[in-house]
Amino acid sequence: MTFSVDQIKFDAHGLVPAVVQDAISKEVLMLAYMNSESLQRTVQTGETWYWSRSRGELWNKGATSGHTQKVKALRYDCDADTLLVLVEQTGAACHNGTYTCFTNSIPVEGAATAEAPVATSSDRFAILGELEAVIASRDAERPEGAYTTYLFEKGVDKILKKVGEETAETIIAAKNKDNDELRYEASDLIFHLMVLLRERKLPLDELMRELDRRHVKK
Repeated sequence: MTFSVDQIKFDAHGLVPAVVQDAISKEVLMLAYMNSESLQRTVQTGETWYWSRSRGELWNKGATSGHTQKVKALRYDCDADTLLVLVEQTGAACHNGTYTCFTNSIPVEGAATAEAPVATSSDRFAILGELEAVIASRDAERPEGAYTTYLFEKGVDKILKKVGEETAETIIAAKNKDNDELRYEASDLIFHLMVLLRERKLPLDELMRELDRRHVKK
């Protein structure tokens, strides 16, 4: 389908809000605005371009900071007045140096908190999504002293070594018939495998789709 910028409904100021989401972790990173020119540049270059309301000018995300956004998908809603930009984020998305701009919480009665999520039978694997987001945050922000930062800074060879070590320790735990040890080592293996997936920019969703395809075939 051919796309034209004219299909988007810009507001009275010639702007449209753009919700920016990490294509890998699915974390919402920021909210920005585009005008027709910045949207066109985004489409043409595959990098995000926005309109700065405070400076009154176009800006290419990461042009000075190096925290670039490679567009993986670009969508608009049913009213054509809001954009969804799925990106491969390099570094922190927020100008404050955080992975996401949405770091402040408002307590809501009866709602789950980030520290104490509500677990139900339908979302019992939700922790994997949360862990994927945390790992993505560590990759972007590289907080000093964090173990995940250490892994990313050492690079893929170190991460692969840890995956190998944890695989061997998981095997030993299973051979020892020690389920407490197996639970601990298997958790370590999953964590390091997810760090590897982030390093390779491979979303967990793709593994889920692959498993689903195999299930269908069987």
